[in-house]
Amino acid sequence: MVEPTDQSDPDTGQVFESIEERVDQRDDWARRRRKELPTDKQLLVIACMDERIPVEDALGISLGDAQIFRNAGGKVTDDVIRSAALTTNFFDTTEIIVVNHTDCGMMSALDEAVAEGLEAAAGGSLDDIDLNPALPSLDIGDASIAEWVSMTDDIDEACQAQIDYLEDHPLILMNRRNTTAFRP
Repeated sequence: MVEPTDQSDPDTGQVFESIEERVDQRDDWARRRRKELPTDKQLLVIACMDERIPVEDALGISLGDAQIFRNAGGKVTDDVIRSAALTTNFFDTTEIIVVNHTDCGMMSALDEAVAEGLEAAAGGSLDDIDLNPALPSLDIGDASIAEWVSMTDDIDEACQAQIDYLEDHPLILMNRRNTTAFRP
């Protein structure tokens, strides 16, 4: 893999140009699907979006070794299921690692406080808010927003629940031994 020649931080307002330059410097990596280059480790990592977690460093992998899906809490959501189903069925992914961590903001915030904050941001009730603009008919059924964003205080319980969701889903072609937890 070609490493970028300039690792300096881009100036404010210049991030896009910096990204374009780095993509050009990594042509094989950036266009690996078009060039039929395999993902190095056939690995999908589902991790919390917390910027304090350097996923590649924590797992001892390099850029291009894995597909990394990050969201608040490292939760298995409908979009994680969608992505995992596609990568295990069509991109030869054979292993999934779930990365949850201690001191996660999703575990420290009270579910009701999060729901109240979202209601304040929306200027009222969340009943008519589209959860997924691409699928406006998608809703959370009888669940509340607090249930939708909820986590648990128990990191092991939360991580095991995410693994169970993946292992039990009929669209994800995985062997139980190839879905694991990593708790930094």
